[in-house]
Amino acid sequence: MKRVQRASSAVRSFRERLTPEDLESLAGQDEPIRIQAFLDSIPYSTDAFYRSPLRVLHDRVAHCFDGALYGAAALRLIGYPPLIIDLLPDHRDDEHLLAVFKVEGHWGAVGKSNFVGLRYREPVYRSLRELVMSYFEQYYNVEREKTLRGYTKPMNLASLDTLDWMVRDEHLEKVADHLDERPRVTLLTKAMIRRLSLLDKRSYEAGLFGANPSGLYQPGSKAGG
Repeated sequence: MKRVQRASSAVRSFRERLTPEDLESLAGQDEPIRIQAFLDSIPYSTDAFYRSPLRVLHDRVAHCFDGALYGAAALRLIGYPPLIIDLLPDHRDDEHLLAVFKVEGHWGAVGKSNFVGLRYREPVYRSLRELVMSYFEQYYNVEREKTLRGYTKPMNLASLDTLDWMVRDEHLEKVADHLDERPRVTLLTKAMIRRLSLLDKRSYEAGLFGANPSGLYQPGSKAGG
């Protein structure tokens, strides 16, 4: 269940910078699924830099890192703690960030992705592991390999409010660094990995419907999922 909390200085600073157009957009984002609808409505970014939630709202573009931070900020505005997790693949794919939330003890997620299956999840999952595993079959690379291997424990972005992550881009690399330091949970054993099959062609094509090809993982790429 979300909790309505007194606005923090970070939230007040964010609100003070909103334009009338921003306020109109946010007024319609009063539930997690409507936050997801906003993220779905904007193009997938292939830029090699991070945008703060405020800039996402202004620019109307985001990749997965930007989308997770935006989702966390928008969830915060409606009373949820601003939590993010990082989904961890093997070395042949990109990481993917999500904003996560709980309703009546069950986890859900909001996300921006170039892949159809790596976005919203209803809050019906009894554990964070259950939630993460719901992404397993849809988490694959351009070779159709299923690549999800683990995830980080949730990070509450309120602990990083001194970095002004809601309104400034300058310190977002530090946010990423903090996320890299979070405890990690491994999902698969080596034997499980050896037995994995390739994703079938039909599911592969369906998952890439509407994708921006420039944002798909390539060796050495920094693009998000």
